[in-house]
Amino acid sequence: MNKKGFVSLMMASVMTAGMLAGCSGNNNNNNSAGSSNAPANNLAEGEFADYSQGFKEKVTIDIPVYERAFEGWNVTDNYYTRWVQSEFGDKYNIEVNYVPITRSSEVTDYEQLLASHKAPDIIFHYDMPQALTYYGEDVMQPLNYEEIENYAPTYWANMGETIKQYGTVDDQNIFFFAARPEADNFVNMIRKDWVEKVGMKVEDLTSLEKYNEMLVKWKEAGLGVTAGNLLQNNFNYNYAFREWPVDKEYRALYSDLSVADFTTADTERFLRNLNYQYNNGLIDKEFYLRSDDNKVKAEFVAGKTGTYATYLTNNADVFAATLANNPEAEFAVIPTYALVPEGNKPQQRAYWPFGFIMGINYETSAEERAAVWMYLEWLSQPENLFKFQNGVEGENYTLDAEGIAVKNPDFKGESVLAQNNNKDYWALVTEIAQYPDAEKTLKSNMRNWSPAGYEYLAEDMVKYYNEAAEFRTPDAMFTTVLEKVNEYKADLNSLFQDLYVKTVLAPEAEFDAVYAEAKEAYLNAGYQEILDEKQAAIDAGKFR
Repeated sequence: MNKKGFVSLMMASVMTAGMLAGCSGNNNNNNSAGSSNAPANNLAEGEFADYSQGFKEKVTIDIPVYERAFEGWNVTDNYYTRWVQSEFGDKYNIEVNYVPITRSSEVTDYEQLLASHKAPDIIFHYDMPQALTYYGEDVMQPLNYEEIENYAPTYWANMGETIKQYGTVDDQNIFFFAARPEADNFVNMIRKDWVEKVGMKVEDLTSLEKYNEMLVKWKEAGLGVTAGNLLQNNFNYNYAFREWPVDKEYRALYSDLSVADFTTADTERFLRNLNYQYNNGLIDKEFYLRSDDNKVKAEFVAGKTGTYATYLTNNADVFAATLANNPEAEFAVIPTYALVPEGNKPQQRAYWPFGFIMGINYETSAEERAAVWMYLEWLSQPENLFKFQNGVEGENYTLDAEGIAVKNPDFKGESVLAQNNNKDYWALVTEIAQYPDAEKTLKSNMRNWSPAGYEYLAEDMVKYYNEAAEFRTPDAMFTTVLEKVNEYKADLNSLFQDLYVKTVLAPEAEFDAVYAEAKEAYLNAGYQEILDEKQAAIDAGKFR
């Protein structure tokens, strides 16, 4: 990243933070569920208005949904958004608007929407550090759990215990959650044909050293390089370079998805390997320009890179697109240990026992809030969730003898699902589609994850996921707002991109000096203050 780009990012961060500050200010203590739920319309204390027959006057709710730039997909106006309106909204006199949130820049989108007072009624994020940041910016209102249970009894029955266990911050009820069953469909894929062209097998990739050996052979054979992308927004890159087992306090101090760990020996080892790969022409030489999935995917489809990490789904288009350019292409899943230095364990970040972390916008009214709970209740009904996840029977799918939906991958009609099976809509209540029993759920997931002709990829993905299970640990969850994180993280994220790219691009002989200077700059820019604040919270036991 050049200096001009870095300065622009810094200015944008400062301006956005200033705009956001103007819309907040003790909001999660003022416009709260506690105050707006005070008795009204002759309701006694603890009673809630009955909206089962609909609202007397139309209520509008704004529901966030990720915009992933799926070709041909209108995220705010499609068969399913219209179905929600006709089946739920019209029944209760609620207008349901979907607000697109760009997946690759969701925090920026939210901050801009909050600053302009146009944010949706639900403020969500997948990771607690950012959720706590929103809370610390006073843009979420405290919740009345009895109100949620009243308007959304099915949702509450599913998630109430999780909400009570994890939803409290500073003795206030702030967060509610989506369920997260134990499963994951994120996969690292590799060009199997490339591996075999250089006299190796995918099974030979038993360590990072073996992987780098393969990359050298790829280069010598003129095949291509491993993929790379700009590290941003999700900082779990050095886990495989850590010692095992990891100390829980060490993990609490340095594991943080919202602020990059740039100063530990783990990161040094990670960056040294990237520096080696870059200087020896083994990685996409413009990795720092691949700032979103489409850019990374384009290199793989074009046959320039031999690896690609993505969420595996049965309607993924990457295989057909790659074959169109490279008819001989074959695909495999990268083995568990392939990117792990010899002697290390395949450490990974475990998910917390919930999916989306959500709060209610501080500007949401009592009626709008009730309508949001009613929407979650409607969405939690098995028949509604099933349709959102599978589509229309006889069109999108048929039911097999076990009652599992069998998708029609060639269906292109009006009710076609988004490329991730509409997950961005139903993820408000669960992260993964489920059936009543675990075996049937796994079968269903395998069908949802298995592109036609590539079922073995889903099988290997699950095998490797289970293989690394004992080495997955969740990041620490702080139970207090880390003010220094909120103060410095935007600037540090921009600075991190500049410093880590500079370190990776340095000549190998200059790596130590460049990295030492970069570490000092990072610490002086606020990271040392973050570490000091975290250490104080750790010493006080304010983390899980």
